[in-house]
Amino acid sequence: MAKKKQKQPKAEAVPASENDELEDDDESVEDVELELLQVDLGDMIKMKQILDETVAAAIMERLEEDHRLDNIKLSLMTAACLFAMVAQFAPVPFPDSRPILGVCCCCYFFLSGIMQLITTFIDKDAILLTKPITEATKKSGDKKPSVLQSEKIRVRTQFPRFSEFYTVILEHQEEPDKKPHVEAKWSVGKFFDEEGFFDEVGLQKSVLSLLTRLEKGDNDKEKKKTE
Repeated sequence: MAKKKQKQPKAEAVPASENDELEDDDESVEDVELELLQVDLGDMIKMKQILDETVAAAIMERLEEDHRLDNIKLSLMTAACLFAMVAQFAPVPFPDSRPILGVCCCCYFFLSGIMQLITTFIDKDAILLTKPITEATKKSGDKKPSVLQSEKIRVRTQFPRFSEFYTVILEHQEEPDKKPHVEAKWSVGKFFDEEGFFDEVGLQKSVLSLLTRLEKGDNDKEKKKTE
C-alpha cells in the first residue's frame, strides 16, 4: 500500500492589528505534508478494510467503543484454546487419555459453535458498538442533551462484491427495528481517485454528518416506507 505526499500552503498567523499593514506584502508559507493512502482498486477486501477503519475512527471521535462483546468472544476462544492444549499436552498416555480427549474435543467444538453463532446472528455486518455519551466522553461545547447520551449505537457497513457502492448504517443497539436509524450509500469513487488514493478526511466528514442526523432523530426507515 503506497502513500502519496501532498503539499498544501499554510499562511502564518498574523495579529489582527497588523493585517492592514501586511495586506500587500507576500505571506509566508510553509509546506504541510499530507500522506494519502493508495490502494489497489481491484482489491475489494483491502478497500473495505480501509473504509471500515476510517468510519470507526470518525465515530470514535464522538463516542467511546464498547468492548464487552469483543471481550466475551476473546474469553470463549481462550477457553477453547485451553481445552485444545490440554488435549494435546495432557501427561496421560494413549489409550488411557481417550476420555480426556473426548471431553476436550466436545468442549472445544461447543465453544467454537457459540462463537460462530455470535458472529452470525449478533455481530452480522457490525464493525463497531458504542457506549452512550458520558461527561467524560462528551465533546467540549456540546451543551444540548443528545439522544446519544442514553443510547448505544451499532455501526454497520455493507460493500457487496462487484459493487461500487459502500453503505454505512447507524442504528440503536436496543430494539433496532422500532427505533430510528440512518444510512448513507456512497460510490467508492467519491473517496478514491483513479490512482487509488484515498480521501480519508472526506469520508470522516460524511460519517460525522450521518451521526448528526441520527442525533436529530432522522429516520430513513420512514422515508423508505413513504417512497
